[in-house]
Parts: sequence; structure tokens; C-alpha cells
Amino acid sequence: MLYFIRMSQKLLKLNNGFLAVFTATFVLGSATIMYALEPETFGKWFNALWYVMTTVTTVGYGDYFPKTDAGKLYAMLLYLFGIGLLSLVIGKIIDAFGTLKKRKEAGKLKYHGSGHVLIIGWSRRAQSAVEELLHGDPRIEVVLIDELDRSPLDEERVFFVSGDPSAETTLETAGLSRARAAIVFSDRAIDNAALADGKSLLIASSIERLAPHIHTTVEIVLEQHIQNFRHVQVNEFILSHEAVSRLAVRSAMHAGSISIFTQLLSSRVGEDVFEVAPRPEWKTYGDAFQGLLRLGATLLADRGDMTINRKLDEAMPAEARLFIVCDGPTYERIRATG
Repeated sequence: MLYFIRMSQKLLKLNNGFLAVFTATFVLGSATIMYALEPETFGKWFNALWYVMTTVTTVGYGDYFPKTDAGKLYAMLLYLFGIGLLSLVIGKIIDAFGTLKKRKEAGKLKYHGSGHVLIIGWSRRAQSAVEELLHGDPRIEVVLIDELDRSPLDEERVFFVSGDPSAETTLETAGLSRARAAIVFSDRAIDNAALADGKSLLIASSIERLAPHIHTTVEIVLEQHIQNFRHVQVNEFILSHEAVSRLAVRSAMHAGSISIFTQLLSSRVGEDVFEVAPRPEWKTYGDAFQGLLRLGATLLADRGDMTINRKLDEAMPAEARLFIVCDGPTYERIRATG
């Protein structure tokens, strides 16, 4: 018995890969030995393998069993050693899954997907952005990067990466080069607005250096810093304080207008903004405007140009990026007929 205890202790220290190979060899070898000892009992090698597996897993159906003394002696070895060995392997598999889960929660695993959106910097605003993304597209995945010790969200489509978001290794772990877009939120833990924007600028610079094709949106605290961000080719900016202030002014000056902005800012309420591809039959902006209107949508802009209704007779360029206002079902219908 002491021998088996020592053997078990040694097995516990074995490399997982070696243990898996050893276990497979033991099971297959045992099946071969049992079949060699009693070929008449088992009929074929697979039946011997079936017997070994049902024995070491303690299932024991009883459809096959050794009848000779040699076969029974080897069966005793399976009882003493094989059952413990397989239990050890199962325990290690369960432990590996537990370790994998802990590493994922701690943000230590590499993300292997593509077409995802990077959210950099955890905050209430980042949480709202994640919720909006998940609600707006049931297929999209989000990778959150922050220096927290564990994931702040328990959501299947949110993958957490812990580390310095300006470091190349962290961004590579988050699959930056395969991402669809990146959103950088200002670090509210930094009281100095200039320092907070400086950190965001450093992160944006790292993103543009490693993956210039990624569409990058950055939250900025001070408007005068926009020129610095344009220098690193950031695509779009969000002035956090001014956005709230301007919405408040719109509400005060034009009663009831705030609901319009609320709808456009959230996919959960009313109408939303979507992008549609130009169609061959749309030669002018007027063609696109009327065609979309018949489908139940309103043409809003070509990229950032919102003067569409004043140049309906102008030819629409092939590289146009059209944005429309409609609800989700209408957008899906337009996509299906496109």
C-alpha cells in the first residue's frame, strides 16, 4: 500500500501532457494485455478496451469480465492502479478548467477573435458603452482593457484583458490588429485634466502606431487638446463635459428636443443611426434620399456631411458612406433588399 501511495504522489507531480500520454498508453496497453490473456472471453480487442474503460471508471456493466486466474490478477491491478490513475487525470482536467476560468477573470488570457470593439478604461461611461454595443448588435464581442485585478463584468460577450493599455503586449493580447474599432475613455482617477488627456493621447498613439487601420474614438476632457490628438490621426473625439452641457442647452432652448438626441444616442429607444451601402441605381443624393424614404428610412448624411437635403441633384460619389435614421427592423429590411 505504501508503494501505491508513493506512486500516487509522484503521479501528482507529473507534467499534464506526460500524464495524459501515460494514461492513454496504460489504458490501451491494458486492453491489449486483457485481450491477449483471454481472446475467447472478449472476442475482439475493442471489447477488451470497453472492459478496461468501464473498470477504471468504476461503471462496471458486467457484460465482459475475466474468467482465468491471469485475467483476474490483471483486473486486480486495474482496480488498484487504474482507477486511481484515471481519477487523478479527471481531477487534473477539472483543475485545469478552474485555472483557466481564474486566468480569464484576471485578464491573463489572449483574445483570439476578430471584428471586436476595444473599450479602454473602465468607468460608468465605459459600462454604458459596453451595454449599448451588446444591445445594438447581438453578434459583436467587446474586449475591455484596464489595469484592474479582475473583470468588472460577468458577461459572455465581454473579454477582459488586464494590463497597461498603452503597452504593445497588452494591445496584442487584446487582438488590436483584428479589432473593428477602439474607444478610449478618459481616466477619471486622474484629477488633473491635462494629465488625463495626456494618458489618453499616449494610448491613442500606441493604437495608431500598431494598427493605423483601426477606427479610434477618444474621450477628451479639454477641447484645446484636440489638435494633439489629430496629430496622431485619431478618427473621432468626444468632449465629455461639453456633450452634456450642449444637450442641456438644447433642452432649455427647444423644449422636447432632448428626446430626439436620446433616441439617436441609444439603440434601446426609438430610432437609431445606421450606415447603408450605396446602390447602383442611386446616381444622385436625391435618388438615394427618395429610395430610402420609400423603404421607411431618412437619409441623414454622407460621412460627416449633413447638407444632403441641399444637394439632392448632385452626383453621389462611389465612395460615399451613407447614414440613415430608422428603427432596427427597417434597417434589417433595407439590408436584406440591398
